[in-house]
Amino acid sequence: MNQNPPAHVPASLVVDFDVYSPPGSQTDFYSSWLPLLRDEVPPMVWTTANGGHWMPTKGEVVKQMWGDNERFSNRISIVPKEVGEQFFGIPQSLDPPKHQDFRMLLTGVLGPKVINKMEADVRALAVSLIEAVLPRGECEFTRDYAGVLPVRIFMRMVDLPIEDAAYLVEINEHIIRPTGEMSVMEANEKLHDYLRKPVMERLGKDGDDMLSRMINGKVEGGRSLTPDEALNMAKLVLQGGIDTVSNLLSFAMHFLATNPDHRRRLLTEPDIIPAAIEELLRRFPVICTARMVKEDMRYFGADMRKGDAVVMPNPLHGLDERENADAFRPDFDRKERSHSAFGQGIHRCPGAYLARLEARVTIEEWLKRIPEFRLATDDIRFRGGVIATVELLPLVWS
Repeated sequence: MNQNPPAHVPASLVVDFDVYSPPGSQTDFYSSWLPLLRDEVPPMVWTTANGGHWMPTKGEVVKQMWGDNERFSNRISIVPKEVGEQFFGIPQSLDPPKHQDFRMLLTGVLGPKVINKMEADVRALAVSLIEAVLPRGECEFTRDYAGVLPVRIFMRMVDLPIEDAAYLVEINEHIIRPTGEMSVMEANEKLHDYLRKPVMERLGKDGDDMLSRMINGKVEGGRSLTPDEALNMAKLVLQGGIDTVSNLLSFAMHFLATNPDHRRRLLTEPDIIPAAIEELLRRFPVICTARMVKEDMRYFGADMRKGDAVVMPNPLHGLDERENADAFRPDFDRKERSHSAFGQGIHRCPGAYLARLEARVTIEEWLKRIPEFRLATDDIRFRGGVIATVELLPLVWS
């Protein structure tokens, strides 16, 4: 939905740019952001798409906004603003200091000590999925692997039936990449309806699964979570667990399929795989996150008003030449990297450790079994949204 800019936005700062579907993004998703990175584009612009909102166009500004909780609120995380206002997740939609206690509940179940213990299970599942497609000489990676491994791992962590995963993935799709077939709020309610039963059954009871440990933690001086708080936390974790990593894996595998020199280097130098994953995260971030202006102010040349929506396009941070030299070229030996693939500061994605583990294990085990592979077609399509995706990724090998 496009609309005229409000009176406080000058025409010189107005652009028509849809952050959820940049022009040309279906065939070359990351190149579609390049027009915003030109020197002559102001550091903050107003786009008329998605109900109208501000948008930083420089990596420096994206990075600064992530850490600026004094001037920007997390109350909305998606646009249009009227949709974001109805969508509430904990702790994502909370500002400091209320945010901190709920955030600690997440880090307690997704921190490195917990995630490191999961490596054997992640590796076993990765191996079984790869060996299932290996004899065929081909697969559709998004369906056969990327859309399976993170979802199954997550469903195990929260002790939910694996047979429900397909339904949850479908409902979540209507939230992060809406097509109009179902409203965002209708899809959000369906997630609530699904989670209500397991949340209420486990709230106030002992349990070893991640969901039980998380919703039975204490906040604000020792009180228990209310049912609504527990439900909103469960919903947010569910959404992060069933989609984000799937798309990170697909973009990474697309790159390796089309860049044999990089792929063969990982095969011969497996010790650099963790560094390679950091570089792929910088080069192929998938999330765009919204914020809301807390107070009237002038910010990077823009007169912002309280209540204005702002979207931080994370791809712009890692792709900005001012932040990373030769930014479009993936360099596994890059000494320093600046990006916001997982966000920054107190709202940095708590699932980052799990995402890195799943990416590392995937690349290690895939290259052991399928060292040489390529795209089955050059006609690969991408789709934007709150989280960008590779629609189909057909791979072939001998």
